[in-house]
Amino acid sequence: MKFILSKDAEELGEKVAQASKLIIDQAIKEKGEARVIFSTGASQFTTFDALLRLDIDWSKVVAFHLDEYIGIDESHPASFIKYLKERFVNKVSLKKFYFVDPKEGVLNCIRKLTHEITESKIDLGLIGIGVNGHIAFNDPPADFTTEESYHIVHLDQTCRLQQMGEGWFETLDDVPKQAISMTVQQILKCNKIISAVPYKVKAEAISNLYYASAANPMLPASAFLNHSNVEIYLDEDSASLIEV
Repeated sequence: MKFILSKDAEELGEKVAQASKLIIDQAIKEKGEARVIFSTGASQFTTFDALLRLDIDWSKVVAFHLDEYIGIDESHPASFIKYLKERFVNKVSLKKFYFVDPKEGVLNCIRKLTHEITESKIDLGLIGIGVNGHIAFNDPPADFTTEESYHIVHLDQTCRLQQMGEGWFETLDDVPKQAISMTVQQILKCNKIISAVPYKVKAEAISNLYYASAANPMLPASAFLNHSNVEIYLDEDSASLIEV
């Protein structure tokens, strides 16, 4: 893993967007399209803002969504489908975007996404890291072994508190307890993984990851140690517990 430091979240978003553009452009040049996974959440705001300012041929980008709650619909403020449409998808002309949409039926949704994501290699995974170290909604202890592409997960309290703390839900009881999530093994199949992780609230998870010596299901992001091409972008706040 390579850790890249920025002054603040805005500078971080610019760096992530520029690094992503290089990979997307190269994939389009080599094979006519790029296949990209997008994360959601407050930590990704500046990355999406910066991506929208760049000259990228989005009509040649096939995109995938990481996860979605079970039990809410697209009209809910916390819906990741709503988030993605409002902040990104409706602002560009993508070749295709595959949403995690439980209203299609959870098992049907998983089957459809599995078929599409395994059709060919993913060029770039923009994968965030949660307060509890999760990637997608793979909370600790994460399943590092399943070969499925998407699965049903149970959200732990730390994750649910994070969602409430970011303002997506009014109370903890409002936060769903289950979600559909891309699996760890599927995430690791990306040719390149870039993780945008700003803000002080992520400092402990980032410190734990920085000092990790081996992949550990209790720190799901440590699975990145089993991938040969990962860049973690930090700001001064998220890097504040690293003694360098």
